[in-house]
Amino acid sequence: MYSKINTCVLQGLNGYIIEVETDLSRGMPVFNIVGLPDASIKESKERVRTAIKNSGFEFPLSRITVNLAPANLKKEGSQLDLAIALGILRAMGVISDFDFQETAFIGELSLDGRLNPIEGVLPMVISMRKSNIKRCIVPYENRDEASVVEDIDIIPVKNLNQAINSLNSEEEILPYKNPIPFSEDEEEQFDMDFSDIKGQEGLKRALEVAAAGSHNMLIIGPPGAGKTMAARRLPTILPKLSFEEAIEVTKIYSVAGLLKSNALIKKRPFRAPHHTASSTSLIGGGRIPKPGEVSLAHNGVLFLDEIPEFKKDVLEVLRQPMEDEIVTISRVNATLTYPAKFMMIASMNPCPCGNFGDPFHECTCSQSSIDRYLGKLSNPLLDRIDIHIEVLPVDYKDLEDNKNLETSKDIRERVNRSRLIQLERYRDSNIYSNSQLSPRQIKKYCKLTKGAETILKQAFKKYRFSARTYNKVLKVSRTIADLDGENTILEKHVLEAVRYRSLDNKYWG
Repeated sequence: MYSKINTCVLQGLNGYIIEVETDLSRGMPVFNIVGLPDASIKESKERVRTAIKNSGFEFPLSRITVNLAPANLKKEGSQLDLAIALGILRAMGVISDFDFQETAFIGELSLDGRLNPIEGVLPMVISMRKSNIKRCIVPYENRDEASVVEDIDIIPVKNLNQAINSLNSEEEILPYKNPIPFSEDEEEQFDMDFSDIKGQEGLKRALEVAAAGSHNMLIIGPPGAGKTMAARRLPTILPKLSFEEAIEVTKIYSVAGLLKSNALIKKRPFRAPHHTASSTSLIGGGRIPKPGEVSLAHNGVLFLDEIPEFKKDVLEVLRQPMEDEIVTISRVNATLTYPAKFMMIASMNPCPCGNFGDPFHECTCSQSSIDRYLGKLSNPLLDRIDIHIEVLPVDYKDLEDNKNLETSKDIRERVNRSRLIQLERYRDSNIYSNSQLSPRQIKKYCKLTKGAETILKQAFKKYRFSARTYNKVLKVSRTIADLDGENTILEKHVLEAVRYRSLDNKYWG
């Protein structure tokens, strides 16, 4: 007796349809699973056997062979339990004829036959839809996450018996529809606002420029100047996630097992790892490779507070994803790629004690200790950060002044206008912001006036810019011009952009 049922496995964010072929034949009772299963799938034999018995069915005393095709693809995950159990029951004749060709089954079984929620349901459902699967049976607790994909029927079931009854038409389970649809016009609510920041107008302006062009940024200043406070309010001025971006972010969190609400993520991620983080936790990997912080910050913000406190080798692994916007994790059995399109915002003190350059406190650090502290940031990493801004302690009069404080909503409107200009400009270029411009595109889109060219040439000589820094200045200039609604980059735009890179000589010259 033979049966075939569809299920799915993940490699990175990509799902692959797996055919679970089950054969029951005469011979010594034995239960074999072949087709490169991992340990969790091999252990499913005991879960499946016990779940079938505790659901009121006799487990067959036959030679059971389960083949996971294609056999050359390594399979991982406990989500194959349901398909294996139903394959055996179908081969036994417990399940009547059903359109199994267009249906897929995913779910982990408990010993009493209940279906447990699993990780990575959304990327699996998206992959199955692309493979012309019309219907998917999933654990009940994964129903909201799976139903984000609208053009595939999601059938949520609570246990093995319910799945069998549904297939035998003994119980009708209607396709589940997400009760909270995604709306790009929905107003986001935040607990923080830019109006909370007193003083620091230069810092707020730099954050606006960074948000408008999706630029990386480094904030240098003494303790208590408001670096962390300002950085944590950056998401309040970023454009809303589009539906496609929300899907991408939700897929990553689903695979990582961090999807708390089992529904679509609608806010841009803000990740702030502690400085004790390892390179694996930052980039991703492990025995079973999972997304790291750079991928969890995809389409959002990665905030590195007190960046010199991170280990230098940990910081250096950021260079490739900052440039390529992807992370590739190579293992013996597979090479996985995760997206990593994020804005990096970093903050740091100017010296170990934090008072270097502070007009109100005396620095107690020696020059050698300051050099060692600043030396934790390499020049190649600094080159990849578009905007460097220095902040000073806030004056008392600024703390008392409650007038003319711009809200996040006001700033966000300007950022959105700038982003719309960029989306229109790059609609045929497969990029969405100025920070992604390639050298060839910089030449095409960053047109300067004669005066602006002269200023940039003088700055290049004075500050000894590298070629990468030169390109970063042009990208930031393009963003500032977009905020002003100008097609051509003017002198004032270049002057502001150069000011955001003049700290290199002061601290690392």
